[in-house]
Amino acid sequence: MSDASSSSKATPAVAFCFLANALLGRETWARERLEPFAGQGFELRLPLIAPFTLVIVTGGRLEPGDAPAAAIVTPAGITGDGALADELRYLRRHLRPDLEEELSRFVGDIAAQRLVGAARGFMQWQLDALARITEAAADYAVNERRALVRKAELADLAARVEALNQAIARLEERL
Repeated sequence: MSDASSSSKATPAVAFCFLANALLGRETWARERLEPFAGQGFELRLPLIAPFTLVIVTGGRLEPGDAPAAAIVTPAGITGDGALADELRYLRRHLRPDLEEELSRFVGDIAAQRLVGAARGFMQWQLDALARITEAAADYAVNERRALVRKAELADLAARVEALNQAIARLEERL
């Protein structure tokens, strides 16, 4: 970051810029792609954090700023029309940090490997818990509350209704 922002308070914007610029520092091609957008800004909206605006500065680096946002970046995607939004989408697809490598610069290789492994295990645990909760809720809605019907039961009901319709049609012909 530049000298102007190095003395700024520790905010989520400053922290994000520090991490992003560390990654961009090792990826010359990404900085070169951002360089033409110097002076333009985009808004970053992360969960549990107030939105903040980042500005691209000379050299393809990021700094907190208040430039008009040409794009909005969220965990779900990037919205906005224009060249900057398109470039951010490209970088999102192709710029992949190696978390273990990045963390090892601060805590060492073994600690980084264990921390990333623990984080992956925690995320997998969360996904497994979500899957179990979803399965339990669906099971409750189908079996306990009878609010939903399984596909097989619905297909069986459709076949019985069709057989009933055919029987009624035959009965009408006899009458």
